[in-house]
Amino acid sequence: MIRYIFNKTLVAMKNRYDYDVRYMHDILKTDLRAFLKLMAFQTMSTHAGKLPAGVLFAARIRAIIWDDCGPCTQLLVNMALEAKVSPDIVHAIIDRDTDSLPQDIALVVRFTELVLAHSPGADDLREEIVALWGNEGLITIAYCISSYRVYPALKYALGYGKACSRIQVNDLSLAPNRQSASGVV
Repeated sequence: MIRYIFNKTLVAMKNRYDYDVRYMHDILKTDLRAFLKLMAFQTMSTHAGKLPAGVLFAARIRAIIWDDCGPCTQLLVNMALEAKVSPDIVHAIIDRDTDSLPQDIALVVRFTELVLAHSPGADDLREEIVALWGNEGLITIAYCISSYRVYPALKYALGYGKACSRIQVNDLSLAPNRQSASGVV
C-alpha cells in the first residue's frame, strides 16, 4: 500500500514538472527502505529557512549546474519559476550574469561558485552572507549547495544521467554556463 502511495506521488511530480522520475521509481521498486531515506533527504534539500526564493534558487541552480547539464537543472528552473522568481533573474542565474542580478542574488551566485571550486575567496563572501542573513541563512545556503549536487550524482550512478539538454526559461532556450568564478568548469 505504501509503495502505491509513493508511486502516485512520483507520477504527480512527473506530470507537474514534466520530469523523468524513473530513477526514483526504480529505487522504490527495488528497496523501500532506500526510497524512504531518499524521501527523508528531501527535508534537507527543500529547507528554505527565511531566505527569499531568488536567493535560494541562485544557490540551488548554480550548484546543480556544476554537476548536471539537463533534466535536473530544468526541474529546478521550473520550480524557481513556480516560486515566482522572475524569468529574467532565472536566466541571469543560469548564465552566471551577476551584473544583471540584484546584489543579494549575485552574492549567492558568486559564493556558490567559489564554494564548489573550493576557493578561499568564499571566505570573504561568507562573511557578507552572515551579515545579511545570519548563521541561519548561511546554513540554508550551505544546504542548498551541498544537497542539490546529490540528485545528479545519484542519477548518474544509477545510469540515468545521460541527457544533456538546453534549459527552457519560458520561451527562451539556454545552454547552462558551467564556467565557474575561478575559471574551473
